[in-house]
Amino acid sequence: MREQGHYEPTGQAKITPGYNLPSQYVLHTVGPIVSGRLTEKDCELLKSCYLSCLKLAVENGCDSIAFCCISTGVFGFPQKEAAEIAVHTVREYKKETSSDIKVIFNVFKNEDLVIYQNILQ
Repeated sequence: MREQGHYEPTGQAKITPGYNLPSQYVLHTVGPIVSGRLTEKDCELLKSCYLSCLKLAVENGCDSIAFCCISTGVFGFPQKEAAEIAVHTVREYKKETSSDIKVIFNVFKNEDLVIYQNILQ
């Protein structure tokens, strides 16, 4: 951010080379910070994070993409609602675009694993 001179807008994404990582690219997105009650705007911004990343991945010829739990944890987005938005957005995108990109939901907590397993059943 210092080098480019500004913060990235919430809900958008950028792509950079993967450098020494075992992936060709890294996608960067800024999720909404939820303080207080969850709003419709928070939900729309989170959806935009997933859509922006999916579009960039497809535009750059990626066969797969892995998502962490965007905006949960210290950003305060409720885990269940975030997972529901993630899964719904990916399903909707793949259906509307007929994209065959492989999507992986990478979770760090057992609680998130259970949430995603229940949604994906």
